[in-house]
Amino acid sequence: MEHTGVGHGTVEDSSVRSSSVEGSSAEHPGLDIEALRADTPGTTHRVHLNNAGAGLLSRRTLATMTSHLELEADIGGYEAARQEQERIDATRTDLARLVGGRPDEIALFDNSTHAWNAAFYSMTFKPGDRILTGRAEYGSSVLAYLQTARRAGAEVVVVPDDEYGQLDTAALTELIDERTRLIGVTHIPTSGGLVNPAHEIGRIARAAGVPFLLDATQSVGQFPVDVTRIGCDMLSATGRKFLRGPRGTGFLWVRREALDYLDPFVSDIEAATWDGERGFTWHAGARRFESWEASYANVLGLGEAVRQALDLGMDPIGERALALGAYLRDALDALPGVTTYDLGRVRCAIVTTKVDGVPTADVAAALTRQGINVSTTVPEHTQFDTEVRDVHPLVRLSPHYYNTHAELDRAVAAVAELAGTAG
Repeated sequence: MEHTGVGHGTVEDSSVRSSSVEGSSAEHPGLDIEALRADTPGTTHRVHLNNAGAGLLSRRTLATMTSHLELEADIGGYEAARQEQERIDATRTDLARLVGGRPDEIALFDNSTHAWNAAFYSMTFKPGDRILTGRAEYGSSVLAYLQTARRAGAEVVVVPDDEYGQLDTAALTELIDERTRLIGVTHIPTSGGLVNPAHEIGRIARAAGVPFLLDATQSVGQFPVDVTRIGCDMLSATGRKFLRGPRGTGFLWVRREALDYLDPFVSDIEAATWDGERGFTWHAGARRFESWEASYANVLGLGEAVRQALDLGMDPIGERALALGAYLRDALDALPGVTTYDLGRVRCAIVTTKVDGVPTADVAAALTRQGINVSTTVPEHTQFDTEVRDVHPLVRLSPHYYNTHAELDRAVAAVAELAGTAG
């Protein structure tokens, strides 16, 4: 057994604490797990530990989506959208509540990458401008940085990690200079349980007057994320992961003041209005980043998933999710021939591991055959991390609040069997 992570800590952007759960039968007293599982059809026949990929839809979300599709079939798509306009608009309001912003600061997208691109490519870069980022940055963002460096002559600077494997905030402070145009950071990487110190990064960015773009794809829905406390200027996220919304949904939050230096790189009739001559005016707020066409069944499904998270409370959701991650990580650490690879002073519900002598793909396939949903990390999806850690691919297990300790024990037993066979 080898363990490459470090101790549990506190997610500084919220009140959530990450701590081990003693025993396999204790459940969170603030959540009715049995009722939540009854409302989640997928739990009846699978152990779903792939919430970092896509969470399981609840019955209430599924009913909202199918009801709108039936309405479209019955009266027409345009007519259904008009009839449900109030509920569609409520999705932005509820997303704003979720992240601590205002409804006019929310733009809806079909995925989080498009949301992130809308913010990043709306900035202008010139030769010599610097983009500061971390080693945990998501692959699509890395490609966007590199493309901008090639097109505009900007410089991409990767801030080193500290002794915990998270972004070194002292080094970040030292690297900021008059050429720094953007700080772009992934809150939680796709490849592990690290939680980057977003609040401290935000404090540094505000003090330096540098825009801060946060990719919160893996954190929104997993534990409380508050844009005011973090101090970011732009935040992108998805609906399909820990929020348990449908695929094909994402959103962007943009601080009102950030609109002064963001020029949307795509214009659309939803984003701007013609002035009657040969000019146009951007719509107020973040709606200027949207396009007119959308799947309103998906938008309504996202809104329902967000309301469910708000109804349950992000504090108890986060406490349970992080505790389940710690429980699973500790159990895997105890197995001979098994290594976990999660970095950071604070670690979340994403757990990555390898079994000595067994290819990662074979481990994932064996778990799948036993009805346990997992995924694997991809070296090309975290390029800067791959440059310094030759560990990928890894098996990625990601429980959420509706999972049980019995399910985690089943997954650990399956891994133990594979490790024993290899030994």
